[in-house]
Amino acid sequence: MRALVTGASGFTGGYMVDHLVERGYTVRAFVRPTSDTARLKAKGVDIITGDLKYKADLAQAMRNIDVVYHIAALYREANQPDQAYWDVNVTGTENVMAAALEMGVRRVVHCSTCGVHGHIEKPPADEKAPIKPGDIYQETKAEGEKVALFYNREKGLPVTIVRPVGIYGPGDERMLKMYRMIYRGKFIMFGGGNVLYHLSYVTDVVEGFRLAGETPAAAGETYIIAGEKYFTLNDFARMVAQALEVRPPRLHPPVWPVYAAGWLCEKICIPLRVQPPIFRRRVDIFVKDRAFDISKAKRELGFQPRVELEHGIRRTAYWYKENGLLD
Repeated sequence: MRALVTGASGFTGGYMVDHLVERGYTVRAFVRPTSDTARLKAKGVDIITGDLKYKADLAQAMRNIDVVYHIAALYREANQPDQAYWDVNVTGTENVMAAALEMGVRRVVHCSTCGVHGHIEKPPADEKAPIKPGDIYQETKAEGEKVALFYNREKGLPVTIVRPVGIYGPGDERMLKMYRMIYRGKFIMFGGGNVLYHLSYVTDVVEGFRLAGETPAAAGETYIIAGEKYFTLNDFARMVAQALEVRPPRLHPPVWPVYAAGWLCEKICIPLRVQPPIFRRRVDIFVKDRAFDISKAKRELGFQPRVELEHGIRRTAYWYKENGLLD
């Protein structure tokens, strides 16, 4: 099998490349010209540089490719204008689908996010739960799904949509701030800490992607990929503290002042193209339930999470420590 991975120089994309190489795939990486490709070169994979906004770049990358794993996306960066999210997560996805159709790709696995469901009112949510995006990132990922489904249903392109929950593991720096603050005893648990939280260890996620690309009946379907169990935010903070051998957070002030401060920071910083010190999306972790049902992926893909939460947290904490990222 010959696979193309978009976003291959990123956290999840890099693990996807590793996983496919280990499974005997011939892998090609699609990355931006400014990406660090040293790790990919060490793996011996073919590297194509280009931009999602150019369909010709993607078509060149997809020559003689069987399956495309479209992982590249613009994630949450508060100093980015809304249009930047649309350009990457919607228009970029459309270009991927159009190029795949033109080049005769046999399967496209499109990485979306469970964030498209927004706050889960009746947890756990499955794939049929309402789509209620809560920010520009989630909104554009939901629109990207519509594009993928259009190409599947109207143009006959075999597409599978995968919605992973929060992805973590060694190499991830999105959760580093939380680990670091817990390690330093500075993390504050705003609110009661009883909201539900759900994560996926990165090697489990890429296994789910591969299964979605290999299962014939998965074309046209959507799957949630997540860890075996969800938990409260208090539980998560406690497990992180244990892995770091420090005390868990004890302060529980109300959330609303932080949310208001985030709103004010955004109003001041975003027009200046400055990253706000705090913004509302980061406060969502304290107020919105995130809990999901992975029964469909288990039943139809044979997906089974292998890394237990406690082990994954310890591995991630160890990586942060070994790389001097906590001090």
